[in-house]
Amino acid sequence: MKAVILAAGKGARLHPLTLTTPKPMLPLLGKPLLEHIIDDLPEIIDELIIVIGYKGEQIQKHFGTKFKHRSVSYIEQKEQLGTGHAALLAKPFLQEGERFLFMYADDLHHPQSIEKALDFEISMLVKEVEDPRPFGTVITDENGLVMEMEEKPEKPKSNLVNIGIYILDTRIFDFKPPLTKKGEYYLTDMIAEFAQKNPVQTIVTKFWHPIGYPKDLEEAKKILNGRTKI
Repeated sequence: MKAVILAAGKGARLHPLTLTTPKPMLPLLGKPLLEHIIDDLPEIIDELIIVIGYKGEQIQKHFGTKFKHRSVSYIEQKEQLGTGHAALLAKPFLQEGERFLFMYADDLHHPQSIEKALDFEISMLVKEVEDPRPFGTVITDENGLVMEMEEKPEKPKSNLVNIGIYILDTRIFDFKPPLTKKGEYYLTDMIAEFAQKNPVQTIVTKFWHPIGYPKDLEEAKKILNGRTKI
């Protein structure tokens, strides 16, 4: 099974650390952030498709075309046109109807929750948080199926937030994302529209540590130092 990993961003909030190093390559206990993320992927993931951009040559040099037991391919996102644009770039690498994992090279996740997501045809991980307003929220029905998604709502209808781990198939490419005011295309818009016509199961993860600022990186070191299993 393939994993499409978005690793093209500039990581501006992590300056000055990312002035010379792309965010996925920032060191955490002796290896890059992205290596930790890849090492925690389910064994069924045997092929990586990494979308690179900012200083992507550093990622290519480290992971090569074969990393541990997984083959690796690269797609260059030459313009930062959003997550939806990045997803569409991966379409030629996937067979018609093929299921795949889509994720970002930003955060630490709960490996067993990713495994659980694979039990469903189409699914996404969510996390309960006290204040969901800074995030994208997910409204579900009583069975945990996605009903609606809202980006950074002033008055959230749910405390479940989207954490950027999806099990999708190529039907997602039938839903073209609109151009946002920021001049970007978002994968979440594609998934929200997809969910209006198809079941998308949510799984509440047991752990999620987003890395956006230097303090988050320091906290990640403490988390990784102190755990044997999440």
